[in-house]
Amino acid sequence: MTNKAASKKASGVKSVRLSRIIRDRWMYFMLIPGVLYYLLFRYGPMVGLVSAFQNYQPFLGFFRSPFVGMKHFDRFFHDPQFWMLLRNTLIFGFMNLFLYFPIPIIVSLLLNEIRSMRYKNAVQSLIYIPHLVSWVVVYSITYTLFTTEGGVINNILAELGMPTIAPLVTISALRPMILFQIVWKETGYGTIIFLAAIAGVDPTLYEAAKVDGAGRWQQMVHITWPAIRSTVVTMLILRTGYFLDTGFEQLLLMINATNRTVGETFDTYIYEMGIKGGQFSYTAAVGFFKSIIALILVLTTNFVAKRAGEDGLF
Repeated sequence: MTNKAASKKASGVKSVRLSRIIRDRWMYFMLIPGVLYYLLFRYGPMVGLVSAFQNYQPFLGFFRSPFVGMKHFDRFFHDPQFWMLLRNTLIFGFMNLFLYFPIPIIVSLLLNEIRSMRYKNAVQSLIYIPHLVSWVVVYSITYTLFTTEGGVINNILAELGMPTIAPLVTISALRPMILFQIVWKETGYGTIIFLAAIAGVDPTLYEAAKVDGAGRWQQMVHITWPAIRSTVVTMLILRTGYFLDTGFEQLLLMINATNRTVGETFDTYIYEMGIKGGQFSYTAAVGFFKSIIALILVLTTNFVAKRAGEDGLF
């Protein structure tokens, strides 16, 4: 009787699951494009990681290219440029995580305090528009403003009798310019998720807080911030996975012979050595190294978040 009861229960569970799948079949159908995207463009290319342990030859393919073990990793770690690349990548990563990441959160909190919906929507649209601009256009605007050959800023300084500046070829100016470009271009886009989280806050909480005499600042600290804290933690964990991704297109356009020592990162190095130099196996090893570090950062951040009482990703 026990086996029959267990079998009957299992069949009942399967029938319930099948009925739910049939009921939500169109929802599952909508998942197909996303699943195909990740299979083709995220998981599929992972097969190429085997080339990091080979002397990959395109005409031999992944299965016939000679195996060289950890040769490319050893070469990378002993490369004279390794510490320069690591330092620059970490600096840009810290800039993105600790200087840029809080800005969309702060802007979202400030936008939520605007009571005029017309003005709020106008401001949100204006700060979102730069996200639609490509990095090539951003660089073109920067070049037009700061070039020493007829740049707008230098023309104004010359008219005022002041000395001209050359930030595009100044080592100390590269990183602040990179940060300013990221803030200008991506802040508006970064507020979307946080504003959506704020929109889910029950308005009666604010009304009750007003009755209790809470001011705007107290409402923000005790109602709005706790409501979006879990979203902030989740986005922070995801952000650490891209810690070593420093913005390839932006840096490739901004670095030159004079500022390369403070602007060259793993991403631009992979482009120079792999795409332009044809060293596919070597740059695959560099990319593999980046992926391992990203995985460790995500797991560590998720662990710390859960120990701190947050939900985490998993």
